[in-house]
Amino acid sequence: MQGQPHFLAHRLEKCYTGAVHDVLREAGHRHFGLPHEIRPLDPSFRLAGPAFTFSGRFEEGMDPHETVLRWTEMLTIAPAGCVLVCQPNNDTVAHMGELSAETLKLRGIRGYVVDGGCRDTEFILRIGFKVFCRYVTPMDIVGCWVPERYGEPVTVGPATIKTDDWIIGDRDGVIAIPGDVVESTLEETERVMHTESMVRKSILAGVDPKDAYLEYGKF
Repeated sequence: MQGQPHFLAHRLEKCYTGAVHDVLREAGHRHFGLPHEIRPLDPSFRLAGPAFTFSGRFEEGMDPHETVLRWTEMLTIAPAGCVLVCQPNNDTVAHMGELSAETLKLRGIRGYVVDGGCRDTEFILRIGFKVFCRYVTPMDIVGCWVPERYGEPVTVGPATIKTDDWIIGDRDGVIAIPGDVVESTLEETERVMHTESMVRKSILAGVDPKDAYLEYGKF
């Protein structure tokens, strides 16, 4: 994932989820927002990039060696430049931790979005790897959880995310953008943000908010 995707990700990271939401809604898209419980470990995190999806399976009594081996295989499979998106089908253990975050960052993974848990958060925050998760816990996956089904669509709340759809996340939450409309969505979002700046300048200059809305058609 080089060249154009990297350039698009850089531009998209400068946008914000509220503006992207409005553009997708006005274009007729639905069910693109992930559950509001999925939050960044650090509210300052801004994340954007093409998704690479996988899911997982929880089962008590798995072989501890096998669970760790399967997890390390995931770290190898994840393609550089992507945002990993995981549906763990589990809400009891952490699906990201210290060594994994450092490995993924070193390999050029842009960030990690999981409908589940994270641990070792102090270390992850220190290295700046961008994790968005539902909860934190010290409990790990050893002997009870494995990743699987790479590149297949995953459902997170109302959103179904396919590999090569795009992810944008910030302190307000996470949105999935269909891959076939990411460029048009980005261009329209940039236009909307420019218009919003014009509305803001007008209001700060003393223009009535209603008049500003009627002039620019945006508020």
